[in-house]
Amino acid sequence: MDDRDADGYADLRTYASIGDGRTVGLVARDGRIDWLPLPAVDSPPVFAAILDEQSGGVVSLAPVEESTVRRRYLDGGNVLETTFTTASGVVTVTDSLNTGQAGRLPWSELARRIDGIEGHVRMRGEIAPGTLLGDASPWASETVHGTVLRVDGLTLAPRTLHDSGVDVEPRRIVAWYDTSPGSRHLLGLVATNDEPLPLPDPEAMDAGIDRTIEAWRRWSQSCAYDGPWEAEVARSALVLKQLIHGPTGGIAAAATTSLPESRTEPKGWDYRYSWVRDTAYSLSVLLQLGVTEEVHAAMTWMLRLVRAEDDATAVLHRLDGGDPGDDVEEHDVPGWRGAQPVVTGNRAADQLQLGVYGDMFSIVQMYVDGGNVLDAPTGRLMTEIADLAADRWRSRDAGMWELTEQRHYTTSKLGCWQALQHAAHLADVGQIPGDADRWRFEADAIRAWVDEHCWSDELGAYTWYAGADRLDASILLHAISGFDRGDRMRSTLDALERELGHGPHLMRFSGAADEEESFVACSFWMVAARALCGQVDQARERMDELVASVPNDVGLMAEMVDPTTGAFVGNLPQALSHLALVNAAVTIHSVEQGEG
Repeated sequence: MDDRDADGYADLRTYASIGDGRTVGLVARDGRIDWLPLPAVDSPPVFAAILDEQSGGVVSLAPVEESTVRRRYLDGGNVLETTFTTASGVVTVTDSLNTGQAGRLPWSELARRIDGIEGHVRMRGEIAPGTLLGDASPWASETVHGTVLRVDGLTLAPRTLHDSGVDVEPRRIVAWYDTSPGSRHLLGLVATNDEPLPLPDPEAMDAGIDRTIEAWRRWSQSCAYDGPWEAEVARSALVLKQLIHGPTGGIAAAATTSLPESRTEPKGWDYRYSWVRDTAYSLSVLLQLGVTEEVHAAMTWMLRLVRAEDDATAVLHRLDGGDPGDDVEEHDVPGWRGAQPVVTGNRAADQLQLGVYGDMFSIVQMYVDGGNVLDAPTGRLMTEIADLAADRWRSRDAGMWELTEQRHYTTSKLGCWQALQHAAHLADVGQIPGDADRWRFEADAIRAWVDEHCWSDELGAYTWYAGADRLDASILLHAISGFDRGDRMRSTLDALERELGHGPHLMRFSGAADEEESFVACSFWMVAARALCGQVDQARERMDELVASVPNDVGLMAEMVDPTTGAFVGNLPQALSHLALVNAAVTIHSVEQGEG
């Protein structure tokens, strides 16, 4: 097995993810955890070899011999089992970010269980903290209760069960294990940040794996979906659950930063923030799966943050609710396979994106139509947002793709149309105050403006922005929103296939293929759009192709995929990719049941 290049970087397609409601770890097929920020997914990453092979930090565990590998998630959850087969025997490693008796633990707890299956296998485990992307130096410190590892404010305690010896070095520990049929061992890690560190018994950590497996099994059973592609829907729902920041309800767009998007341009972004857009799409999917607790928490958290803003236009927030600011720090580390820049922070925080109005209203309308009611402050907030959409839809903005050049983007106008349509409906059912007639008038004005300025007879398609001769796949979202499911939209779908398509895959917009790969969410949006435009057979065929080729062996998806090789590109796991898969499956199922 050799999934790494000469510099030690693993193919992104080889990663599986584990999570505990605060952070996400990426486990390569060879047993190395190359990404694990602690204590939260947006913390400085103490294990970040995925971005810095030499000094980023790893938690590795594998046989010392060459091995073949197979792996799976246990009992429909987020605990990973990897089986290594060597010439000497067979061993399984079960990886868990443990949860507690009543939910999240107040500390971070990684448990890696080792079970001997056949023969005798020599195992090597290593806990080597990194430099926090070049900002700190780890060291091993002796205490009255054994060795701990310290990095800046983090304290990490290795925990072992039935080891064959532990070597303590200045910046890491190495543990050895000898397995036999029926043997049980453990490599564990407990961590806190700027607070005292508990030292749980290794046997208790091992038992915590079983408790965590059961907790994930119960959560999976709460997802109600009985339709096509059930396994893929269930796995994507579990990935989305990993990306929900338990303490607040915020949903991270992805678990990583700076995994490159482009072959030719320096494109590395930090996606460990909560975008209103991604939150809206995620909550709509989770609502359709019958998940209520996370939906309520995330929606109320987002509305509380928006209510505190001056004009409800922020497009993203920190996972803890803090101001993301617009400072971006570049770190002097190599990046995955030498891709620069490696950054923390995101400059999109201060952009004007008009589509955010439609995103917020789509959540609120679905929540109300699902049998719930709004409180009075939320009702007043949504009235304010509707009035902003009615006033601002004529403005240029950065668009959905957060580009630097402001234009009259078609889908930005349609986001305002969507907001006003939903606002009028919510006013009609008595959930928000305001002038529904005015909102409908402005929605009609937007439709007329788009028909006049954003339709091209020559292309037979809605264009990327007013007066353009270029296309943008985000128009697919407005087949889904219901703006157009007729002849013009069907013609647009065909035009997108011709200009942006590569088999079942789709690029984001005209010219994107010059520097990036196909955008996974766009490909699944096409599936949903085809189904809603009366082309369900085409939708099914495309869906089968995508689910067979895009997810990796354990069902994870990145932001983009090379349509020729299947290689992952960009940050992962990516919420937008997974929720687009779920929405496509649910949409086809609804249409076939006569509900679309």
